[in-house]
Amino acid sequence: MRIGVALRELHRSESALSAEFLRVAGRHPQEHEVRHVAGDLAAWSRDHALTIAGIAPRYGVEPDGPGSPEPSGEGRELPGEESDADLLLLADLRRLYRMSAGVALDWDLLGQGARVVGDSGLIEVTRRCAPRSVRRMRWARGMLRALSPQILAG
Repeated sequence: MRIGVALRELHRSESALSAEFLRVAGRHPQEHEVRHVAGDLAAWSRDHALTIAGIAPRYGVEPDGPGSPEPSGEGRELPGEESDADLLLLADLRRLYRMSAGVALDWDLLGQGARVVGDSGLIEVTRRCAPRSVRRMRWARGMLRALSPQILAG
């Protein structure tokens, strides 16, 4: 069974996403919605990672500790972002959207696997966490759609 592999990857991804939400919130303190909502969404990721860590041993997996997420990949996303705060915000939101979309997809895949193996506990975990992962993705996309016209035309 490869559910353990999926759990390990999802734990790593949720941990990295939590760290990225916190990093973005800290980089953009003047953007109140980003600062506050990103902090809340980081907490959701931490909760998801803890939930995964609790169920993973049933599949022979010991996920990495909460202090070891993958580096956020802080490479440049947009030309000029290093000197333009607005482009930096846009790049950060793009990164959050892409990371959130990947995590949402991984929850869907894990849910499908849980159904096939008939693990009711894992099914319940995916039912609780998957909708939150979609909400994080939609928030990042909504912020991009709201802010990009002014930033790109400015």
